[in-house]
This record gives sequence, structure tokens and C-alpha cells, in this order.
Amino acid sequence: MNDRTHTRWTSTDVGQADAFAYWADVVCDTIVGVAVRPGATGVFEGRIETSVLDGIGFAELAAGGQRVARTRRLIARDDEDVLLANIQLRGRAGLEQDGQAVELAPGAMAFVDSSRPYTLDFADDFSQLVVKVPKNRLPHRSLNGVTAVELGASGPGRVVADFLVGLNRLQGTAPEAARALVPHAVDLLGTAVSWAAGTTPPQASAAALTRERVHRFVRRNITDPALDAAVVAAGCGVSRRTMYRALAEDGEPLTELIRRLRVSLAQRLVSAHPDRTLAAVAHECGFGSEAQLYRAFRTVTGMTPGSYRSRRR
Repeated sequence: MNDRTHTRWTSTDVGQADAFAYWADVVCDTIVGVAVRPGATGVFEGRIETSVLDGIGFAELAAGGQRVARTRRLIARDDEDVLLANIQLRGRAGLEQDGQAVELAPGAMAFVDSSRPYTLDFADDFSQLVVKVPKNRLPHRSLNGVTAVELGASGPGRVVADFLVGLNRLQGTAPEAARALVPHAVDLLGTAVSWAAGTTPPQASAAALTRERVHRFVRRNITDPALDAAVVAAGCGVSRRTMYRALAEDGEPLTELIRRLRVSLAQRLVSAHPDRTLAAVAHECGFGSEAQLYRAFRTVTGMTPGSYRSRRR
């Protein structure tokens, strides 16, 4: 996802006869590929307002009743591997994925895994904010079991949802401030994903808190080529032994965490700046050389940076 300014689509841009087909195309283009069927209402209207901040997508939708389905065939047709945080703003939605079903009331948030089939049912008019996060931006072990898990309209999940809604609105008045808050949004989403997966309860253990602190520190300093165990432990105010023990529970060693996040940053830079040299990308991501970028990129993604750039084009 390349960063882009605020964009707005509305079905009123076309004739009523084409309104729903136009809507379905825009949903697929801005979120993920899905099949969309209209509800029972006669006249359909819908609008989507989108933006991308540092690789995190925001799409605010308001429309009439419909059914949305992401099928195995559609999954096979695109390479999107993202987590969608669906925050219900108005109306209600029924979500089902992996045999789990939840109903979203206003203020509630649920996660959807784009790599597996799901359905969303909107019986009546609704509005929803969808936050689209590449999975490699989140703690990878916590992604298991988050599908169709609702974080309700009250409690700690609501705090995360409110932050994301506020961040989306802030883009219209203070875009630079909104961009500066993106790392905090990723941190909060990672915590909420852990809650949804049951790996980190709201009353987290000391090890879980240390792990979250380490992840935050690494994300905020990922471009520093000197980033290593000693720097991270000192920056988090813990011993290396404590840090290693906390990370061991997550199953991702520090070196793999740093490599994954640097490659994630490289993916965003390669996509957003197709003319930038790979040597420059390597330097901006904290790699010691282009060769290090090449090896890490291939290990994490299974392809070379050049192949990835060609596919994104």
C-alpha cells in the first residue's frame, strides 16, 4: 500500500442503475477482493473515504444493507495478507469466519484475516471503519485465533477502537500529527490482537508487558544499524536475560523480530518509491548493506526485493 492522501468515492457519481456495481468495485479496490450482494432495499447509496498512513490503510464506509463474502477463489486471485480491524460506527453487522460468528454493535471491533474466507452481513444502513494492517507489522504469534473475535463496545477494546477512529479523523485536520501517531496505533492494535487471540489478557503478565515494551522499542528504532540485544535491553530498562525470556514465550527471537520489521519497512519503501535504489532502501531500513537486505528480504518473503518491486508495479 502506497501512502496516499484522502480519497472519497460515492455511488452518486454514477447513475442509480450502476450504483451497486460501482460500489462493489470500489470496495474490492480499496479493501480486499470480495463478492458483494445488495440487501432488500430499493435505492442503494454508499460512500467510502480512504487513506493510507505509513502502510496502514483506513477506509470509512457508509452504505445500505448488503452481504459481503471473501471466498477461496477471490483469496487465490490476490496476494493481500492483511488483518482487518472492523470497527462498527452505526448499525449492526454479523461477521463469520472459521466457523465463529459474532454480531457487531456500534463501538465494537472485530478482526478479520484476509487469508481465509469470511462473510459480513449488514441487514440495514450502516457505517464502519476498516483499518487494514499488513500482518508483518504485528506480533506474528498473536495472529492465531483472532478471526471473528469481538472486542466489545465497552472495556479495553473500546479504548483501542476509539483511538483508531480518532486517528482516522485527525488526518483531515492535522495529517502530520496523524502520521506521527501511527506507531502508537500499531502498538495498540498488536495489544488488541493479543487480547483477541487470548495470548495476552488485559491484565497482562510481567513477561507480556516486557515483550510489548521490546516490540515498541524495536519498531521505533528499527532504522538504527546499531540496534542489537544490548541496545534494546538498555532502552527497555531490563536485563538481556529478562528480555530473552519474555521473547521466548512469543516464539520469535530478537534477531528475527528486527529482521522481520526491517523487511516490512523495506517493502513499504520499495512500493512507495519504485525508483529508489536498493542500496538506499537498505540504508534507510538499518541494514548494513544491500546484500544484507537481499538475504533478509528473501528469508522473510520468499522473493528478492527486485521481484517484489516488479509484482507491486
